[in-house]
Amino acid sequence: MIAVHQVAGAFSPAECHDIVTLAAASEARDARLVGQLRDHNLRRADLVWLDGVAGADWVMDRVIDLVRGANRDVFGFDLQDFSESAQVARYGAEREGHFDWHADIGDGPLAARRKLTMVVQLAGGAAYDGGALEVMRSANVVVANRACGTATLFPSFLLHRVTPVTRGARQSLTIWAHGPAFR
Repeated sequence: MIAVHQVAGAFSPAECHDIVTLAAASEARDARLVGQLRDHNLRRADLVWLDGVAGADWVMDRVIDLVRGANRDVFGFDLQDFSESAQVARYGAEREGHFDWHADIGDGPLAARRKLTMVVQLAGGAAYDGGALEVMRSANVVVANRACGTATLFPSFLLHRVTPVTRGARQSLTIWAHGPAFR
């Protein structure tokens, strides 16, 4: 069975606040799709990539530990590296932030190697309305836990979305673990 794995308390509320603060001090860019395409009907969010953010190195240390544990215990994928930076996304109600149904495996050279997706809730569920992370596992939709610091991990080929935010702002940290093509 294809799993959607959740880790409560993967990051503490204070650590989530620190990540949001680091991202807020950096220039956000309008979210794009694989191939640098922009389609606000499909995705509307602001992004900060953490690889160039001073003081964010500790985030990757935690991500590596979380992904390693989840892959060992749940997925068993052949993972080789993290070829892309972690991104902090802000889905604000002022723009009806959302990301419609999609899979993270794409046609680009890096996106084609994505095997495992991890999304961490940086804002608790009381901070916004809407903005649910939904992952389609077979005929079932799994709604991710909205508690601040919860990590949701799933195979990058699964369809998933973020429903439109209607109040406040949903903030999340996303990263992909890469490896050879699935067989």
